[in-house]
Amino acid sequence: MSRLPQWVGGLGAGLTRLAQRLEDQRRRAEAAAGENDPEELRPAGHAAGERTPPKGAYGPDGAGRSGGAGAAGPGTAQEAQQRQPDSVPAPPTYAPAVAPRPDPVAAVPWGVRVAAEAGWRLLVLAGTIWVLAKAITSIQLVVLAFVAALLITALLQPTVAWLKRRGLPRGLATALTFIAGFVVMGLVGWFVVWQVQDNIDSVSSRIQEGITELKGWLLKSPFHVTEDQINKIAKNLQEAVGANTEAITSAGLEGVTVVLEVLTGILLAMFTTLFLLYDGRRIWNWVLRLVPSAAREGVAGAGPRAWRTLTAYVRGTVIVALIDAIFIGIGIYFLDVPLAVPLAVFIFLFAFIPLVGAVVSGALACVVALVTQGVFASLMVLAVVLAVQQIEGHILQPFILGRAVRVHPLAVILSVAAGGLIAGIGGAVVAVPLVAVTNTVVGYLRSYSREQALRMTPPPHGATALDIAPTQPPGTEPLK
Repeated sequence: MSRLPQWVGGLGAGLTRLAQRLEDQRRRAEAAAGENDPEELRPAGHAAGERTPPKGAYGPDGAGRSGGAGAAGPGTAQEAQQRQPDSVPAPPTYAPAVAPRPDPVAAVPWGVRVAAEAGWRLLVLAGTIWVLAKAITSIQLVVLAFVAALLITALLQPTVAWLKRRGLPRGLATALTFIAGFVVMGLVGWFVVWQVQDNIDSVSSRIQEGITELKGWLLKSPFHVTEDQINKIAKNLQEAVGANTEAITSAGLEGVTVVLEVLTGILLAMFTTLFLLYDGRRIWNWVLRLVPSAAREGVAGAGPRAWRTLTAYVRGTVIVALIDAIFIGIGIYFLDVPLAVPLAVFIFLFAFIPLVGAVVSGALACVVALVTQGVFASLMVLAVVLAVQQIEGHILQPFILGRAVRVHPLAVILSVAAGGLIAGIGGAVVAVPLVAVTNTVVGYLRSYSREQALRMTPPPHGATALDIAPTQPPGTEPLK
């Protein structure tokens, strides 16, 4: 037992010597590495043969310790561990600075960013319009019936209001207007069919005579057309009709389907018109409840203005179309052109398609006059149609329709073409009133937003208020 303390003491002294040897080896390795570095890469203040004293070689006051670098005085293992370095050296001062990478948003030019922002919004808008057009095409019958009901309601609603002002109840006024309006429309359609059936025989015989006269004129014309060529053209037409019998039959079957769809659309438009005449205000209030509250006030103000625009457009178009039909019909009648009354009715109906309808109806009247009465009568009909349409375009439409529903001719042409491509004749009819109503709504909403912005602006004060304050005219009393 007496040897145990000696053995423990010898073990501690051996561990201390081992730690000191390791420390000396580390210092020699650092010194060798410092001598091998280039002169320009050494830190300032270190010569070629200088050594950096290790941490712990100096005391807290900067003075050297009593022992030398290689002296291994008596001590414990804890003191040897305190003499070892315990920190990572800082990076050298000669390391180049690395510039930070710029933000990707800042690296994109301003014009490209604006184009990208506008581009994706236009894509979203185009996609929305495309989906809306597809939805309208899939329920085309319902949409056209509803729009036709809106137009008829805009035409008949002033009559309902007039009857209510005369003391009739709303239900009775609605019923009388609805029945009278659709009876008049039905009588007009029946009259057109009756006139066509009554004159079809005479018209067919006159068409045959006109074709014979046209054949003789072609033979005597300076175009050098021979009778064999005319007969060959007629034979080709007969063969084309015979070869396409199946196509004509299928077209006839499709015509039956179209008739059924038309009847369905008429019934749907009639019921929609009845409910719009009777409960139009309540339906509009229900629609307003679906609008977000932030935009409800603006939509509520735009709705009545849009309805007034639509009413003015329908009533003005009916008056203009009626005047066209009457004067062109009188001209056709005095020129002894058959089917004068049905042609006048067709001119009235086609007048609801701006620009295009007038051209089609005028061309139809000229063709009938050409095949029945000759070239002179056709030219006279053309003169009558052009004269009436000039009076309509320059006098009647500006006076009757007014500036509230005036649409630029380019917008009319583009809207009629787009409506015809999307929904046929019905789309061409409703395209222009839709553009007129949209123009009114957009103009009102723009004015409304500007007014709201001015209302939210704080009132002027101080020197600004004095600058814009009203002043009295010279020679008057001061404002009180």
